[in-house]
Amino acid sequence: MSTTPESQRADDQIVTNLSHWLTRRLGNDELRRKLSEIGTDELAPGGRQAVQELIAELETTAPGERAQLEVLVREAVETLVYGD
Repeated sequence: MSTTPESQRADDQIVTNLSHWLTRRLGNDELRRKLSEIGTDELAPGGRQAVQELIAELETTAPGERAQLEVLVREAVETLVYGD
């Protein structure tokens, strides 16, 4: 039985999208849009803060720039997977 994205937890959806960005399957704008659509309401405080910081950085980063975002994306993944 497969799980549709709508039935997944927010943290799982976010980690999936961050992984897609890391493998260059998503660009900066698409990642920002997807993270905003998923939202952070269901996340633990540490995860919420990490994702909100990432969204804020994505809003000011040019579409092709990745270097400064890599650290934030990896930190967000670690926070969401392992907790605060």
